[in-house]
Amino acid sequence: MKLHHLPGYIQSIYLVEYPNGLMLLDGCTRADVDTLKAFIINELNRPFTDLKTVMVTHMHPDHAGAAHELRRLTGCKIVSADAEHSWYKGVSGWLMYLTDITLARWVAGRLGRQRKSLWYAKTLKPDIKLTDKQVIPGFDEWCVFETPGHTDRDLSIMHMPSRRMYVADLVVKVKKRFIPPFPVFFPELYGHSVERLIDIQPHSLLLAHGGEVQLNDEDYAHLRLCVPKGPQTPWRFVKGKVKRALKIKKAR
Repeated sequence: MKLHHLPGYIQSIYLVEYPNGLMLLDGCTRADVDTLKAFIINELNRPFTDLKTVMVTHMHPDHAGAAHELRRLTGCKIVSADAEHSWYKGVSGWLMYLTDITLARWVAGRLGRQRKSLWYAKTLKPDIKLTDKQVIPGFDEWCVFETPGHTDRDLSIMHMPSRRMYVADLVVKVKKRFIPPFPVFFPELYGHSVERLIDIQPHSLLLAHGGEVQLNDEDYAHLRLCVPKGPQTPWRFVKGKVKRALKIKKAR
């Protein structure tokens, strides 16, 4: 097994290589399709159709955005969590979808990226749905773990022989510290996922934002202390900002 780490549009891309096929550990952004295609064809000297599986750990633009397009181009299988409904269901889901694309564009701007389209299907149509501790078909060295909290359907993916674990947005690295992501929709579930990660003790973590890292006991203790007490979402953040602004205005 070879694991290739590529710089994506706003996140890391992790591509798993075996003689019999390639697996993408997350669905990237729509803007990453050409980057991935060029790497497979020009660097690996393999046909693009050798991409057999695309994992989707959750539905945000930098994790699901390229999945459907990659399937259309390569015939690969999309694998995701066994969720009961679309993450972006209903009117509130549509608003959240627009918010997430706006946030992704903001990150791209902060990183100095050229503006590209990030639109993608807000409802995922996976070929295979997996539940906790199931092995990925065709890549039986890899196992999925349910680690919700960031959203309701987050998956982490471990290479069992090496105990290297792709955790998507379960952990982010900011100023050399490891902290929860933003948003955290389900803080209680997130806390359980952090405890589970500590129990599993992977050899290393593959972060969607931060590369491959190794956490020590102090890092895990800090992460545990940072678990939010309540939901941390864009809407709550804006609501809090407005309330604080109104209080300042009244005080004047």
